[in-house]
Amino acid sequence: MDCKKVFLMRAKRKLMQKSMAIRDIISRLALPLLVTASLVGCATPTLRGTGDLGVVIERATGSVQILDTTHRSSLGKVNGLGDLSHASVSYSRDGRYAFVFGRDGGLSKVDLLTQSITHRVIQAGNSIGGAISQDGKLIAVANYEPGGVRIFSVDDLTPIADIPAVGANGKRSKVVGLVDAPGRRFVFSLYDAGEIWVADMHKPQQPILHKFTDVGKEPYDGMITSDGHFYAAGLFGEDGVALLDLWNLQAGVKRTLVQVGRHGEKLPVYKMPHLEGWATTGDLIVLPGVGQHEIILADQNTWQEVARIPVAGQPVFAIARPDNRQVWINFAFPDNETVQVLDLPSRSIVKTLKPGKAVLHLEFTPRGDQVWVSARDDNRIDIYDPETFEHIGRLPADKPSGIFFTSRANRTGL
Repeated sequence: MDCKKVFLMRAKRKLMQKSMAIRDIISRLALPLLVTASLVGCATPTLRGTGDLGVVIERATGSVQILDTTHRSSLGKVNGLGDLSHASVSYSRDGRYAFVFGRDGGLSKVDLLTQSITHRVIQAGNSIGGAISQDGKLIAVANYEPGGVRIFSVDDLTPIADIPAVGANGKRSKVVGLVDAPGRRFVFSLYDAGEIWVADMHKPQQPILHKFTDVGKEPYDGMITSDGHFYAAGLFGEDGVALLDLWNLQAGVKRTLVQVGRHGEKLPVYKMPHLEGWATTGDLIVLPGVGQHEIILADQNTWQEVARIPVAGQPVFAIARPDNRQVWINFAFPDNETVQVLDLPSRSIVKTLKPGKAVLHLEFTPRGDQVWVSARDDNRIDIYDPETFEHIGRLPADKPSGIFFTSRANRTGL
């Protein structure tokens, strides 16, 4: 074999040896990377639904706790939500996102699964709640200052429309009692002007407004029946309820239940009752006697009073158990350490509880196996079995107020 061939063979062998060495180095470097990638994959949070989740407002710290009702536990906290001294929450239709309405005009979109704020805007000076449209695409915010309603995209809180609440008197009014209604509509009341407006949002950037004037003095809050048929605004400046048939707007607003107001002796009103979320139980509507220590039961078909139930104080919230057998009631100061349970078949108070100092809100789990109660001044949430009234759980919370479970996503008016 000549020298040239020998040289080429040796060179080829050395090249192959170097190539194998390089491959070995690469494989050694790649193995840790593969292991790391595998571990990262293992650390990915477990997929889960949102049907058993909710939030509680922590008003002192501008935060919400994310709650798990299956395990009666807190999953985490989201901070940076601004002034939550009178905050409320609506949910996206999939129950993943909580939209928090702050008293400072802040509107925040919170992802319950990542426990983070995805979007936040300061849309007004003072807001009082909101609602999400029937199709889940629009979110409306009711504002005290400046008076009006602003509409945003649920996806990224892009502004869609602005509805100034200028009444027939030419003056701007606070907006209260904002609810969603079937037919891609929002319904709300003008407190100072004494009006009810219906906003048709089929063309979101050009809302069609149906305005009803002279509905009564100072409508302080509103509610919609669970079937979307009637909108009722409670009147603070005079007795009664302003009732609008949403199936027949041409009929206008009629006055009913004149006994619901501060009829007779006018007691001091320590806290305005909240009509939104009040109980509609089969054929009955459960309403507060404003400034009175009583609950009023009315026939949902005729809107006539059928009974009055004496209670421990001035009612603030009356929340029906999902099976409509019971209504749980909390009260304004100085009776705000008390919760009473009204049994509807017997129309009697069957239980009085003392959960803690300054009970501000209560909420049932979707099928009614638990009721969660916030006790602000004791910095805790207490959980009860509504059937036995047994205390079954407790969680710490920083000045808790409103409790909102994701089951609200599928209920009209919430």
